[in-house]
Amino acid sequence: MKKAVQSAIANGTFNPGDKIPTEIELSATYNVSRITVRKAIEELVSEGYLTKRQGKGTFVNAHKIGRKIEHIISFTAACRANGLSSHSTITERKKIKADLETAERLQIQQGEPVLYIQRKRYAGDRPLMLENNYYPFERFSFLMEESLEGSVYELLRDRYQIDPNQPGESILQITLADEQQAKLLEIPIGQPLFYMNTIIYDQHSKPVHVGKQYIVGDRYQFTL
Repeated sequence: MKKAVQSAIANGTFNPGDKIPTEIELSATYNVSRITVRKAIEELVSEGYLTKRQGKGTFVNAHKIGRKIEHIISFTAACRANGLSSHSTITERKKIKADLETAERLQIQQGEPVLYIQRKRYAGDRPLMLENNYYPFERFSFLMEESLEGSVYELLRDRYQIDPNQPGESILQITLADEQQAKLLEIPIGQPLFYMNTIIYDQHSKPVHVGKQYIVGDRYQFTL
């Protein structure tokens, strides 16, 4: 029974976001007992294939995008590797003063200008990540004029010969979506998010950006 439902998900009979048939309907379709159906559904929920929503039914989860946490890979490349298209929209882009923590990590003085860019990043047609990056303004002011719909890393490599290929210390935590994050990511308030705080350096070990990313937890997985 469990393998039958997995096959239905794999072959597109049940697509991400679809509500699957009830226990009674599945029991009749596959000619098995409701106890067998219930056990299979519970296992598929625990393994991340399905989600039960109280009063609404059981739904197929979206495919999770995989990424190795210790490797530098852009969001665009991660989506591509998982067979998904991607694009971004800029929600904020402005020149601000560096606070002490950001200044220390970017190796500049507190109060010096940094370029803050927030983007909403889509996997397919659904928002998956709220990206908050802080760049040393003097070096990266040219990003004020770029469209930034795709990969910033690919842009930096191809057009500016800056290769963001060295990760610094990264912190990964679980947090809950606040009202603004929920609105931008089109999810309920309080839904679990990955919060990743990192610093990225270029091929010359110069800081490129501090990143503070909020990622929808049920559609992403990190591998250590």
